[in-house]
Amino acid sequence: MSRSVRLVPVVPVVTPVVSALLALTLVACDGGVRGTSGGSGVRDPYFPKVGNGGYDVAHYGLTLAYDPGDHRLTGTARITARATQDLSAFDLDLEGLHVESVTVEGARARWNRAGQELTVRPHDDLDKGETFTTTVRYSGVPLRYTDPDGSSEGWLRTPDGALALGQPTGSMAWFPSNNHPSDKATYDIAVTVPEGLQAVSNGELGEETTAHGRTTFAWHTAEPMATYVATVGIGHYRVTRSTLKSGLPVYTAVDPSRAEESREVLAKIPEIMEWGENNFGPYPFSSTGAIVDLVDDVPYALETQNRPSFPGVVDTPTLVHELAHQWYGNSVTPKTWRDMWLNEGFATYAEWLWAEDHGGPSAQETFDAFYDGVSDEAGDEIWDFPPAKPTSAAHISDPPVYDRGAMVLHKIRQKVGDDTFYDVIQGWAAAHRHGNADTDDFTAYVEKTAPDEDFAAIWDDWLYGEGKPDHR
Repeated sequence: MSRSVRLVPVVPVVTPVVSALLALTLVACDGGVRGTSGGSGVRDPYFPKVGNGGYDVAHYGLTLAYDPGDHRLTGTARITARATQDLSAFDLDLEGLHVESVTVEGARARWNRAGQELTVRPHDDLDKGETFTTTVRYSGVPLRYTDPDGSSEGWLRTPDGALALGQPTGSMAWFPSNNHPSDKATYDIAVTVPEGLQAVSNGELGEETTAHGRTTFAWHTAEPMATYVATVGIGHYRVTRSTLKSGLPVYTAVDPSRAEESREVLAKIPEIMEWGENNFGPYPFSSTGAIVDLVDDVPYALETQNRPSFPGVVDTPTLVHELAHQWYGNSVTPKTWRDMWLNEGFATYAEWLWAEDHGGPSAQETFDAFYDGVSDEAGDEIWDFPPAKPTSAAHISDPPVYDRGAMVLHKIRQKVGDDTFYDVIQGWAAAHRHGNADTDDFTAYVEKTAPDEDFAAIWDDWLYGEGKPDHR
């Protein structure tokens, strides 16, 4: 254990002014300057308040209990992290739930709340490089958020339970975290629900135990995962367990009202997974599957890790899109929300490639349809802004990010030919497996992989350029 400085005990009630001062540099009783606060926010260009500085999370251990009858969630979060600087205080992101207690390394910690920020002041300062565990006990009715683009996320109630969806910031509705894609971690999520209901999450199901009218489902995610793709689904599900030819486990959980209409599409998971490995390289996770639920007014699917979530009807192109995200978005995760096109452009282009390989239009025909404005999926709005420069947080899921992002990839393919193009996309997934990357990393990788080509026009006109390029 590294040397630490002991704090003088203080009653954990502070005024806003004192709170603000304590969140800055703390001063020891002898007047010496001690460690500083990690600070709130990581200066993401679109969501500056999310994430926190001063530490890196390695593991989340979440123990949850939920009763759909009163919508109440009770949780204990055990967060293991490493200090990246000397720390007298650090922040976690948590909004709308009541915090009952906080400990750091087993010692009671002082804390205060300000909006989504839970500021924690350990009993002992933390030294740079020190690994520490924070335990937060909390409860309440989780929030349903409205995103800047008007869509819903967070803790979404269903007729018989709930579905947690976190893109971009909604995970702080149900557990405290360093809520930014740049800090990925492994997870253990145990969920206790009334007997007869099921709880589905990321990774693989370990123990399932029932006692006193309650059932606990314990899920383990061994590969790093960003907070925004963590999920919990609670309700009555028809569960199917199987394995791919490779032995990879497949776990699907489907609301009974969606079972018949989803059956044919979900049966394609083995075929899509084999196709994905042929095109994108080895699958980066230890299981796959899907969650199909029934959520009012949520028209989107989400690439929740291991098993994408579909709050409504699932179709083949969307299933291809969300499974492609397991490579591009979940394994190779953006450093900031500005780099969203690295998720959505890749997953959209996967749809084009799937259609090309399965009797649909070629990727070139799809590209031409978008360029000529005759695509049924998008019109002139794809030229509203460049894919690498969304105009605001409200637009990170707009057509330029998805469709024009896919067009960037097709321009690269046109430039280098199929053999080198597949070297690019497979090598990109391998080089940043389970890591984070941004647009500059991608352009540099492309140029390194095809050093004899000049990509300046693609970057200038298609990736960063304003308006519709003159030449297709």
